[in-house]
Amino acid sequence: MIEDQISKKKLESPEKLKNLAADFSAYKILQKKSQGETLSNQEIKWFINGLLTGEIADYQMTALLMAIHINGLDAEETSALTDAMLYSGEVLHFPEQHVIDKHSTGGVGDKTSFILAPIAAACGVKIPMISGRGLGHTGGTTDKIESIPGFKTALSIEKFKEILNKNNLVLMGQTKDIAPADKIIYGLRDVTATIDCIPLITASIMSKKLAEGASGIVMDIKTGQGAFLTTLSRARKLAKSLQDTALRFNKNIMTMITDMSEPLGMAVGNSLEIIESIETLRGNGPKDLTKVSVELAGGMIHIAGLAKTHKAGIKMAKEALKNGTALEKFRELIQGQEGDSSYVDDYSKFDVAEEKTPVISTKDGYVTFMDTKNIGLHCVKLGGGRAVKEDIIDPGVGFIFHKKIGHKVKKGESILTIYHRANQKETVLNLIKSFTEKDIKIKPKLPLKKRPLIYETAIKWSYN
Repeated sequence: MIEDQISKKKLESPEKLKNLAADFSAYKILQKKSQGETLSNQEIKWFINGLLTGEIADYQMTALLMAIHINGLDAEETSALTDAMLYSGEVLHFPEQHVIDKHSTGGVGDKTSFILAPIAAACGVKIPMISGRGLGHTGGTTDKIESIPGFKTALSIEKFKEILNKNNLVLMGQTKDIAPADKIIYGLRDVTATIDCIPLITASIMSKKLAEGASGIVMDIKTGQGAFLTTLSRARKLAKSLQDTALRFNKNIMTMITDMSEPLGMAVGNSLEIIESIETLRGNGPKDLTKVSVELAGGMIHIAGLAKTHKAGIKMAKEALKNGTALEKFRELIQGQEGDSSYVDDYSKFDVAEEKTPVISTKDGYVTFMDTKNIGLHCVKLGGGRAVKEDIIDPGVGFIFHKKIGHKVKKGESILTIYHRANQKETVLNLIKSFTEKDIKIKPKLPLKKRPLIYETAIKWSYN
């Protein structure tokens, strides 16, 4: 049984913040950052506190996000923002060393959490996941798991701990108790084109992960055309920022930079991705999805202290897939959060769109390029994501790809299938035109060099 305690640290005392109000104003802070000036720790804390109390309006926070996106934050400002968001709510502390969480910066078809978490949990790692909803062209872990009816992501802290103690694995949506400032900011970033900002990504990720009380963190940093960080240099910059922040809080961390120049796996769309995740847990998943999931799970096992090396952790992860314990752990996750676990064995129960329209190749050749970001946005157009934060997601729409980069294709062969509703035929016709004319390129020859699936992995230890 995990013993824990909850601490709640105020950003500043109400009296001190009241005194600061005479010196600070949203207008002055916005003006400073819009002009590229450095904000003080106190200004950042005052602004975040005002967001929570309602004194700072959403539109003012949006303006600050855009100013940060344009002008950036230095290391001290990033630390101050992380602190302010972290201590805007409750912070859990677990004395056990096997509590590890994972985070991905997001991508199209990125469903690794549903695979690696059950794998690692089956190997003895305790995983307290607090996950978000979709951002921009990427799907959200919480949205995807809610494709299974009854599954509750809105949990109290006590229920969160109870499930973690019992099953080694819990998946909760963002809550007012844990990093509530991030919940507000996260939703605003989604619809204001301020997602791909390294300081904002760092503060968002680390405030949640640190608040969960994990002793270590595994980060999957996506790079490529379909990622928020399209270049390897920016992915490395984020990895360094996350490493520095984790070590500052005495947390072990593994960062893995992985490719997002094409969708991960073959499925894009909420229900379709959960089905593919279950198939992967059965050992029938696509090679790319399986490899990334197993290597990340191996890292979790390693930094939890349950395997001496990353390689040994990967070996344990593969065994959990092979012997079926990972699949059973996923079933326990569903049951533990009141979802209908019969969906694990009967895919026909999923709400998958009834209409299926193929996208046919117009030529012979090889797939050499996929506009992965556009593919994600196409799923949003179908209703599989949010254009504005109030949108309701349709779990049943999406795509199943039959061909990806490097695959040979013949004229008249299906590249992918669009899953859609009966009233979306005009939208589908537009999507087919986009897919065949610009989103998927087919050429007579393969490129000389294919992008690696995993670019690099780094493990940093805190010995304090």
